[in-house]
Amino acid sequence: MSKMLAYEEKDTWIHRLSGVTKLIFFLLWCFTSMLTYDTRILAFMVAFSLLIFKISKTEWKQVGTVFKLIMVFLILNVLAIFILSPDHGTEIYGTRTVLFHIAGSYDLTKEQLFYELNVIIKYFTVIPAVFMFLVTTNPSEFAASMNKVGISYNIGYALAIAIRYVPDVQGEFTKIKHAQEARGIEMSGKASLLSRIKNTSAILFPLIFSSMDRIDTVSNAMELRGYGKHKKRTWYMERKLKRNDYLTIGFTVVFTVVALVITFADGNRFYNPFS
Repeated sequence: MSKMLAYEEKDTWIHRLSGVTKLIFFLLWCFTSMLTYDTRILAFMVAFSLLIFKISKTEWKQVGTVFKLIMVFLILNVLAIFILSPDHGTEIYGTRTVLFHIAGSYDLTKEQLFYELNVIIKYFTVIPAVFMFLVTTNPSEFAASMNKVGISYNIGYALAIAIRYVPDVQGEFTKIKHAQEARGIEMSGKASLLSRIKNTSAILFPLIFSSMDRIDTVSNAMELRGYGKHKKRTWYMERKLKRNDYLTIGFTVVFTVVALVITFADGNRFYNPFS
């Protein structure tokens, strides 16, 4: 059974790419999404992100729970933007087209809706890329990739271990949850939301203690093997770049340059359909 955000070996061209290639793509993709507010570029990025997500054969079971949490955060973020700055869109685009009055000083404008639409699209350009990167990259190869682009192997190894143990922590959470349910503690949809939150929070302490034991075991094993003695290290899972890797890197670099040129062509990174 597929586990949440766990790496699974599959026969796709994305899985066969080097971790270095996927890391470069991920960083440049996020960098472009962060800088641009050009709706045309963002729309292309969303479509392309969904395409590579489909090609990677990522299953919904692997990302569904995390995706729902991200959607809750996204909705709260959009609402917070409107509450704290309801006229931010009008300030950016220089016009004010009121659709209807809400209350007090709050008006819903086309400009604000368009701005918040761009914020939502920006999330959807990155989310599939994040999921694809995590479930198609071997954690050990990920550490080697980070070290190959100049990042300390200590940082790379720490992140690789964290990614590797996400499925283990998930499995431990499920075991503790089942144990609590066997004792008569209701955590399913039959209980109220507040009861489920309260009962689920009781799992955190056993989960933290079991995770601490796992961390202690791993750190002792690494210390016994002399980890960190040398400034450099070799990697068993390092994968050499091949033709598809160079093509992917080339496409990513070219797309980033073209996207930024289009974005800043008029000296403003916001695409303005109201002018």
